[in-house]
Amino acid sequence: MIKTLTAAALATCLSAPAWAFDVSAMTDGERDAFRAEIRAYLLDNPEVIFEAVDIAEQRKAEAQTAGDEQLLADNAAAIFDDGFSWVGGNPDGDITVVEFMDYRCGYCRKAHDEVAELVERDGNIKFIVKEFPILGEASLTSTRFALAVRLVAGEEAYKPAYDALITMTSDMSEPVLRRLANTLEVDADAVLARMNDPEIDRQISKTRALAQVLKINGTPTFVMGTELVRGYVPLDTMQQIVATERGEG
Repeated sequence: MIKTLTAAALATCLSAPAWAFDVSAMTDGERDAFRAEIRAYLLDNPEVIFEAVDIAEQRKAEAQTAGDEQLLADNAAAIFDDGFSWVGGNPDGDITVVEFMDYRCGYCRKAHDEVAELVERDGNIKFIVKEFPILGEASLTSTRFALAVRLVAGEEAYKPAYDALITMTSDMSEPVLRRLANTLEVDADAVLARMNDPEIDRQISKTRALAQVLKINGTPTFVMGTELVRGYVPLDTMQQIVATERGEG
């Protein structure tokens, strides 16, 4: 009798809205039998568990994507036109790629050449660098140096400094920075003097605040058109995302 009631209850539970089935109305015996039936069913059909997990993960990903899209829309001006982040590639490109990066991040280094290849091959991508030092004092010093080079020597000097710093593994001592400045053919004394400039503090603070709003806590993180991409992705994946953003994928 209990098994018959339990089977009927299970069928009702699976086919009706959650509010239509009241487990609390069962007797203790019926409830125990009901649980046993569910357990037996799952043991006989374990694929149901994996299917449920997949559905849960899909829903979680969809919610994350929707949340990211709203964050990007709400903060578009700060992301794409903050007035201080370096802009490369094609300034009039139809797709904008923004990278939050740290010079001491291994995955940023791995992504560096691939991002450069993406921008060069495509020819119609606007590329924006967000200096986001989060990996310690060497990261912060590297960012201060890059931004000081830009303040002292202008836009054209920034990119060579950026490219050089992303490959450096040595300490960021003053002699090292002087040698780098000399290699870049910029005034070393002027650059070192500007590294603690209030304008540099402002830029770093603004980017950190934006990252916090966007819930970015790691590097690299990319904004590619309307998509927020957290973490490293290879060149072919970046190309696919760009194609999708253009409606080609």
